[in-house]
Amino acid sequence: MSSTTRQPTTLRKTPGKAALASFLGSTLEYYDFFIYGSAAALVFGPLFFPSDDPAVGLIGAFATFGVAYVARPVGGLVMGHFGDKLGRKKILLITLGVMGLASLGIGFLPSYSQIGVWAPILLVIGRLAQGFSAGAESAGASTLTLEHSPEGRRGFFTSFVMTGYASGMVLATLVFIPVAALPAEALMSWGWRVPFWLSIVVLAIAYWVRTHLDETPVFEEAKDRKAVAPMPLREVLRFQSADVVRVVGMSIMSVMQTIFTVFGLSYATGAAGFDKASILTVNAVAIGLSMFVMPLTAKLSDRVGRRPLLLTASIGCSVTIFAYFWALSTGNILLVFAAAFMNMTLLYSCFNGIWPAYFAELFAAPVRYSGMALGNQLGLVVAGFAPLIAGLLLGKGHDGWLPVACFAVLCMAVAGVAAYFSRETAKTPLEDLGEPYWKGVAGRNGAWHPLTENRN
Repeated sequence: MSSTTRQPTTLRKTPGKAALASFLGSTLEYYDFFIYGSAAALVFGPLFFPSDDPAVGLIGAFATFGVAYVARPVGGLVMGHFGDKLGRKKILLITLGVMGLASLGIGFLPSYSQIGVWAPILLVIGRLAQGFSAGAESAGASTLTLEHSPEGRRGFFTSFVMTGYASGMVLATLVFIPVAALPAEALMSWGWRVPFWLSIVVLAIAYWVRTHLDETPVFEEAKDRKAVAPMPLREVLRFQSADVVRVVGMSIMSVMQTIFTVFGLSYATGAAGFDKASILTVNAVAIGLSMFVMPLTAKLSDRVGRRPLLLTASIGCSVTIFAYFWALSTGNILLVFAAAFMNMTLLYSCFNGIWPAYFAELFAAPVRYSGMALGNQLGLVVAGFAPLIAGLLLGKGHDGWLPVACFAVLCMAVAGVAAYFSRETAKTPLEDLGEPYWKGVAGRNGAWHPLTENRN
């Protein structure tokens, strides 16, 4: 047993500032992702993937949307390693810069008609950069906020990571509504570029806030005690591989988000015949309202646990995705909003408001960034290609959406099973999180770990 006693850290926890920094970073991340998704659904097909068959161009645009999700695990692995080795704050400043500059660059790209095949190639490069950054952003922001949060309120403060998701989506939609209403010639020439150019504003604000945020006390303590993992990825796979697999499974629930926001937008404005502004408005309101629901569900999870609400989300979203597509087939915009409200605002918020804290809580501090990033981003690969898969599954006729809904339900089932077999963490003290890791390192000579520390 280690004889070293715990010394008070010289850094204080600043949960409010950490939550704000994570909120702004996630706002930028998801603003950029949503404007790309909207552009992929509405304009990227003819601009970068011209074809006599519009469906072929749309599939090409959706494929580039999914490419970012292939880059996300790479970004999570690389930046997660350095986040566990060098600190959370430093890496999060880098991810912000990469995301903002990649989005700005996409806004300046010439089209296929101007430079030929180099246009889609450069688009893919920009999208890969977005994905690389996003793969590190969500795990890092969750880790940073969790480690600044007080006991009993970790879920609440960390939920602001994904409140930024709703903020980014609303902001992207509000920017895209007037852009989508432009005459076709203006939209296809310069209009679609404006949302990408505006990302520089969010980047500047978020970067300023993060530069004024302290490193987390948890990381500083691990560094002082020389408990920083020498090879975080290797050690998380050695001691917590089962938790990585659980996070992969639960992350597949994000398929619901991309089916709703990307494929749903394309289906609604195509086969279902809704105008672009109406569906963009429904999406903005439904997801915008989740900004208020997510902190409430996260606060509830601090009291009743994370797993019950995750299981509620998987079951509830499975039912309401059928209601959403059925509502689209009726042509009634009020029914569409009601179904969207149930699916996205209420039920998906039970997942979206909780996973930032829960996934981070499953891992020990020395491998938290790497473990969460690896598991979360591998699961999100499925979500990234869900619009493409949905496009291929879409059938003909009035009920052609049924295979798409069944695919979404299958993904919810996988996520629900993973949540069921995960351990509850809401009441576990911060220093005891990631028990399998601490038990694994117990055999090291002189290694400090909280499960064997003499706390008296």
